[in-house]
Amino acid sequence: MRKLSSSVARSTPVKKAIRSLTWLLVIIAGLTALNGTATVLNDSGRDGWWNGASWVPELALDLQGGTQITLAAQLQNGETVSSQQLDQAVTIIRQRIDSAGVSESEITKQGSQNIVVSIPGRPDNATLERIEASAKLSFRPVLFTGAASSAEVGGEADGASASPSAGSTTAPYTPNPDLESTPTASPTNGSDLAWITPQLADVYENYNCAADNDLATAPDDEPLVTCSTDGTAKYILGPVEVAGSDISDATNGLATDAQGNSTNTWAVNLEFDGQGTDQFADVTSRLVTLQAPQNQFAVTLDNQVITAPSANAAITDGRAQITGQFTQDSSKALADQLKFGALPLSFSVQSNETITATLGQTQLVSGLIAGLIGLILVVIYSLIQYRALAFVTVLSLIIAAVLTYLVIAILSWREGYRLSLAGVTGLIVAIGITADSFIVYFERIRDELRDGRILENAVESGWKRAIRTIIASDTVNFLAAITLFILAVGNVKGFALTLGITTVIDLIVVSLFTHPMLQLIARTRFFGEGHSFSGLNPRALGAVYRGRAQFREPVVARGRKRAGGREAVIRQTIAERKAAEKNTRPGDNASGDEGTNS
Repeated sequence: MRKLSSSVARSTPVKKAIRSLTWLLVIIAGLTALNGTATVLNDSGRDGWWNGASWVPELALDLQGGTQITLAAQLQNGETVSSQQLDQAVTIIRQRIDSAGVSESEITKQGSQNIVVSIPGRPDNATLERIEASAKLSFRPVLFTGAASSAEVGGEADGASASPSAGSTTAPYTPNPDLESTPTASPTNGSDLAWITPQLADVYENYNCAADNDLATAPDDEPLVTCSTDGTAKYILGPVEVAGSDISDATNGLATDAQGNSTNTWAVNLEFDGQGTDQFADVTSRLVTLQAPQNQFAVTLDNQVITAPSANAAITDGRAQITGQFTQDSSKALADQLKFGALPLSFSVQSNETITATLGQTQLVSGLIAGLIGLILVVIYSLIQYRALAFVTVLSLIIAAVLTYLVIAILSWREGYRLSLAGVTGLIVAIGITADSFIVYFERIRDELRDGRILENAVESGWKRAIRTIIASDTVNFLAAITLFILAVGNVKGFALTLGITTVIDLIVVSLFTHPMLQLIARTRFFGEGHSFSGLNPRALGAVYRGRAQFREPVVARGRKRAGGREAVIRQTIAERKAAEKNTRPGDNASGDEGTNS
């Protein structure tokens, strides 16, 4: 029974080690399956969240090249562009692009009116729209339209399908100056039909949705004649009652019905600030008392109607939902535009050209060679310092490399991450971070062996001491990475991301692989009995064995200086030194050096 109890007790660390290694295998298998499944679905040509999936991470502008887009500010006669407006536009465009991932694009000013946007690879239409759209969102009450809708605000999209008026040409219509343009009575609110003057009604009748008609503009405090974005419906809208600047947050997701069930259609979810919440509540409270189409609330983007749902209840919590003919990409593009605000100026694409890599494959190969050299040096150091224990270091580095590659590959197609030379630098730095964790752990185990513990106990005690130091060190690295990622732009952001990823992976590898491996090898004869090439030989480490009420030094061959003896003497306590001096013959101390006075 005693032998069985001892066996069960000794097997507990083994069970923990096997459990940890199993979890690590599950993580690697899960990441591999996710990336592999997404790659197969992408290669089959099916659309979905796996679009662009690949086993090879995308490269950034400095290594791959890409597209350079020059945006020119659109100005009316006599208008000028201020430096503050260009700076604001650069900031908003950068936020829009970065919201799609850490692509490390470059956005700079050119001259006094242009902005140059350099993007890796070939951008899709959604990205181009995200860049150049001014995205001025507003909410206007509907005064008149060719079709009404029973959709609810925050519910389904307007089903208006009225045909636009047939114009003789696609030229803009000029308002008739002979018609009255001033309301005969002062409108009492945004839904008052007094806004519709004879001239405005004439504009509506002759407005051609297919024309490049600049009449679809009006000051916020005046009514507007415009069309839906698909050109199938015309509207007369009242003045702006809720501005897009009152939106505090915007996200995209699948729309839900009144019961909270998904409708499998994409929508943009809005949250208003305090002022916007009060204004939205006042307007919807008024609209529910009106008849169609005056109970509709048009959502306009750059003065075109995205959707015009009707209100059947007041919305007082400041949360609304825009639905329409959105895809996942278009809903995200709109949400990003609304979240970061409208551009202070309107821009047009002046040029769109392909550019070559600023650094190229040669620098990438040089960076990878530098990382390989660093890895080889770490392995050589581990062999010299830890001997056979170095194989745990090598396996841990391999596991860390596999996890890092899988995570970067997934982020590349899922979040738009692109690997730059700065990101490669972050991966090289990670080698040192990971090796540092191994060194801390191994040295803690050696300290426990020097204190006379057997290897199995030394592994457990050393782990408890080492993990605190490893967590503290990695926490500092992770906080530094987060700070750089938040405050920096461009290449530095890519470096910060890879640094943060590898820091988290370091903790995973040390906890789920390095420590379990040492728990297992501690039970082997080669390491457990302290083979001279194991790196865990107590005698070579200068261990001090404590007996009952006495101290004694390791046995040393006569005529040979004991390895680690000097270190053992240095590590002795006062009591151990006195005991050693008492038992040492004159002229022959334990360290093999000249005697010292205590």
